Amino acid sequence: MSEQSTDLRETVRRRYAATAVKVTEGGTACCGPEPVEVDENFGSTLYADVERDTLPAEALAASLGCGNPTAVADLHEGERVLDLGSGGGIDVLLSARRVGPTGKAYGLDMTDEMLELALANAARAKATNVEFLKGTIEAIPLPANTVDVVISNCVINLSTDKPAVFAETFRVLRPGGRIGVLDVVADDSLTAAQRAERGDYVGCIAGALSFTEYREGLEAAGFTAVDITPTHPVADGMHSAIVRASKPATAEHSTRSTDSAATCCGVNACCTDAEASSDPALTVAEAKSASGCGCRA
Repeated sequence: MSEQSTDLRETVRRRYAATAVKVTEGGTACCGPEPVEVDENFGSTLYADVERDTLPAEALAASLGCGNPTAVADLHEGERVLDLGSGGGIDVLLSARRVGPTGKAYGLDMTDEMLELALANAARAKATNVEFLKGTIEAIPLPANTVDVVISNCVINLSTDKPAVFAETFRVLRPGGRIGVLDVVADDSLTAAQRAERGDYVGCIAGALSFTEYREGLEAAGFTAVDITPTHPVADGMHSAIVRASKPATAEHSTRSTDSAATCCGVNACCTDAEASSDPALTVAEAKSASGCGCRA
């Protein structure tokens, strides 16, 4: 990673850490936390009242997204969902309700303060089918073929290595899996400099891809049925958009996946110290036994 990319990531991390601290400290006040200041294009007001009423105030207050990905991802009972850049956990908690007790919702975030807030919100919501992971969206700490759906809410545009995000998303999805993402997308006519003029990086504007760049990036990672639909403007020539795409049912791993993620005998990184069952419901030994694997146990 370049020095500039490292600096940008640290800027984003500090901004979201400060948000989490503000919400946490506000939660100790008599009237509860106040929403973090955002304009009408971002935040918890983009969720339906019926959903807002079921969530902890702290989860709502920490919301910085540009939409509601759980409303567009078409989640079903029993599915496993991963939220990239899960923040205070609002979309993880909503996903957990939609997939029910037989499903599971993962949240991935790189900021300790947000992870702490998300865990507290999960406890407040009495959500038992959730798990929060620390890591970056460019290197997702889950085995290949682990989840059915990947969601994200105005986070991918913050990454300085979007091809890695798309490749990692493709890797962790099971064949036939899909994405339902909200993100900021730019008109094709805008240059990178013009996008930067419309807002800063942590404000989810400067790092936005164009419609064509987004489509080509997903297709390069192996996704098909890519659909990008703008929902509302967030700046001149910049839009909040719903992004949907699918991993083919017969898909191979993305070419950007590491060798250690390769699957053999139902196990990722088979016969290495990092081996893990590709089916989270099975142990390594159970996965090898079920597949008739001849490798060492």
